[in-house]
Amino acid sequence: MNDFNPICVWPLGAELGEGPIWHDVERALYFVDIKGRKIHRWQPDSDQRSSWTTPAQPGFVVRLIDDALLCGMQGGLFRFSPAEGSFFLLHKVEAHLPDNRLNDGHVDVKGRLWFGSMSDKETEVTGSLYRLDVDHEPAIADSGYVITNGPVLSPDGLHLYHTDTLERKIYVFDVMPDGQLLNRKIFLNTEEPGYPDGMAVDVEGCIWVAFFGGWRIDRFSAEAQKLKSVCMPCANITKLAFGGSDLRTLYVTSATKGLSSQQRSEQPLAGGLFTFHSPVAGLPSNECLSWFGIPPKAVDKSLDDCC
Repeated sequence: MNDFNPICVWPLGAELGEGPIWHDVERALYFVDIKGRKIHRWQPDSDQRSSWTTPAQPGFVVRLIDDALLCGMQGGLFRFSPAEGSFFLLHKVEAHLPDNRLNDGHVDVKGRLWFGSMSDKETEVTGSLYRLDVDHEPAIADSGYVITNGPVLSPDGLHLYHTDTLERKIYVFDVMPDGQLLNRKIFLNTEEPGYPDGMAVDVEGCIWVAFFGGWRIDRFSAEAQKLKSVCMPCANITKLAFGGSDLRTLYVTSATKGLSSQQRSEQPLAGGLFTFHSPVAGLPSNECLSWFGIPPKAVDKSLDDCC
């Protein structure tokens, strides 16, 4: 059943590893440790590893069209400069909900950012799915979640998939040309072991789903038919991203969060970064077009106000 042979390339033991993205210019994989308050970068060609401490819990990073990244953290959206290790507050998000944090993001082919918010205690239905258009403020696209996860779009950009993790549901929406979401339907409703978490889409339009507590990644057709399961060496699989020169390498994040001492000893690679080869290519990571033009030297502004 498992012919993919996942390999742990960085056994860093992240408490809540998340949000991998492939940066093709740098030939590097970025990801975050939400609870560890870290942004990590791994460069496969040289095996160089870099880490930065964040001023608040980071939910995701995505690419901007300069040398910086956009980081969604508890309290807002920040411009992050890896070269300087600095953060610049771009926009506060949910300042009226101090117990929420941002969680998981995705940029579509039009440069729009889709991201979720959630209850940091994972108990309240205060989470929403947001859309950030070019030169606009974040707008709520859907709401009513405890834990939001994995917004991804189909290759043609006409459908958006979004996870309601605690309800074990993945929804699919129709995406209008202006970015409005319509016709929410249940794409997947699973009672199998684990909770659906982050996702990735390949060039065939199939959806790869990581399962937290499920020891696996499943690949589904656009009709929600399970096509393949990839067994992983630890339980809490959080998200995956396609990368490499041919976009046929899958990078997978994981977590130690929620594991007992005995479980951690039984899963020594938990919280590590994994890779395996895919028989089909994935979609490239896109660059977020919003907020481009922020001066590179305008850093560390109002961190205390936000975080």
